[in-house]
Amino acid sequence: MDHSPLSLTQSLIRCASVTPEDGGALAFIESVLTQAGFEVHRPVFSEPGTPDIENLYARYGTGAPYLLFAGHTDVVPPGDLARWRHDPFGAVIEGDELFGRGAVDMKGGVACMMAAALQFVGERPDFQGSVGFLITGDEEGPAINGSVKLLDWARARGERFSHCILGEPTNPEALGDMVKIGRRGSLTGRIVVSGKQGHVAYPHLAKNPIPGMMRLLEGLLAEPLDQGTAHFDATNCEVTTVDVGNPAPNVIAAEARATFNIRFNDLWTPESLTAEIERRLREAAGNAIDYALVVEPTNALAFLTPPNDFVAFMADAIEAETGRKPRLSTTGGTSDARFIVKDCPVVEFGLVGQTMHQVDERVKVTDLDRLTAIYRRVLDSYFGAAAS
Repeated sequence: MDHSPLSLTQSLIRCASVTPEDGGALAFIESVLTQAGFEVHRPVFSEPGTPDIENLYARYGTGAPYLLFAGHTDVVPPGDLARWRHDPFGAVIEGDELFGRGAVDMKGGVACMMAAALQFVGERPDFQGSVGFLITGDEEGPAINGSVKLLDWARARGERFSHCILGEPTNPEALGDMVKIGRRGSLTGRIVVSGKQGHVAYPHLAKNPIPGMMRLLEGLLAEPLDQGTAHFDATNCEVTTVDVGNPAPNVIAAEARATFNIRFNDLWTPESLTAEIERRLREAAGNAIDYALVVEPTNALAFLTPPNDFVAFMADAIEAETGRKPRLSTTGGTSDARFIVKDCPVVEFGLVGQTMHQVDERVKVTDLDRLTAIYRRVLDSYFGAAAS
């Protein structure tokens, strides 16, 4: 079997694994890793009201240190097929580019991890330590029956990881641009201001909720939440919807609703941030506004892997293969790293993400080869000296 990163990526793309369907992707990975001597498990997790999700856990070796590769094989829907230059599940090569849903997010990253690990264990079968894979089919979905439960399952088996590489597409422009050493947290809140519906010609018989909502939002956004930290940008709040649902120009609405999302740094926890939101709204409202606040539960907490030997292994390998010194970043949205960090330090590095989730998602074939070489360098460095 061809274990090149290109061939592995093509095989994975041809599995139509749109969340929550697996499409045979994990079965393919299981077959490849089993033949290479990995012990492979395929737990399926369930939750009422959510689809059952297939997952994969594999390990080669029994000792420490234990380097874990993590990722996902599920992809977002391709959208309008007529807009694609090639079949989104055809894995067609045009020039130096491989087209397909998941090419960069993140079947290409999974394939490069596999190719590097297969090379490594093939050439160094008696290395001291362990290499593993933690692959879910639920990253693009609710993220309920995926990495969270897979990590719980592994922990219950006594698995203990030393460090982890998550292969999300972290590079904004070119391979080697950026390593993610942390992520911001995410908190969503909803505000409802109650009024009294009435005729606009008789405002004294009604109570318009819109001025109250404007006052609350002004109080929420007036002052920055912080100025950022050494590794994080300033916490940012964005109002994403303001709704009244009133189509009649001569009617004062009964209520106004707003939704906001805050991407927060490591100065905050969901609890402390909620308390600050409540304080700001309370001050803005005084006794004049009848409102309710609901802050949604979140499992997206801010986290950081401080620069250390492990991060240095990654950065040095990237620079050696690309000639680019990567920026250590905590930008972007959430990822499954927020779950893995509870078990071990985790860094994220993968392909260039410019076309992820887009029509004609694609990856450079040369980037697949270079990313594989980077992962292989990390493996050689990691098992040549224990990372701190």
